[in-house]
Amino acid sequence: MSKIYIVSGPSGSGKGTLLAELKKRDDVFYSVSATTRDMRPGEIDGVDYHFITREQFLEMLDRDEFLEHAEYQNNFYGTPTQPIKDNLALGKDVIVEIEVQGFLQLKEKLPEAETIFIMPPSVEELERRLRGRGTETEEVIRGRLETAMKEMEYAGQYDHVVVNDCIIRAVRELLSIMGKNEGSNLL
Repeated sequence: MSKIYIVSGPSGSGKGTLLAELKKRDDVFYSVSATTRDMRPGEIDGVDYHFITREQFLEMLDRDEFLEHAEYQNNFYGTPTQPIKDNLALGKDVIVEIEVQGFLQLKEKLPEAETIFIMPPSVEELERRLRGRGTETEEVIRGRLETAMKEMEYAGQYDHVVVNDCIIRAVRELLSIMGKNEGSNLL
């Protein structure tokens, strides 16, 4: 039976890197969120996010096309509902990667969903990862660190906490939580 997995973690926790490995599986659908934030170098529209304007986002919101939505760092993020329904009907497990605000909304709407929080190994490592991106200003990095500290306070409300100190171990832990074999195409 297919299941929804809600995955959150602070910016820089490595959740994108971990989930990229799960995206390689045929039995898992990765829900692509819509966002109004600018595309980062290397990101692809429709793969990393559906990059849309604020006006488009608000129109979708008016049509009730999001399972959840949130504002984060002055940008909107939302989870389109229809692709999730379609893939659950096909028997695929669905991964929804969302911020803590969205988690709180979805936990209420989808009590049957399993929730996973991706935790960095330390605050120092989190800061190193954020700075290593080289894509954000000092002010944005400070804001992300402050937000991360607040988000990590919610980790105990999730069903599982995965510390991303080693990508191979963390991916194996995620697959174990999902009841899946590793598969030869991972890492």
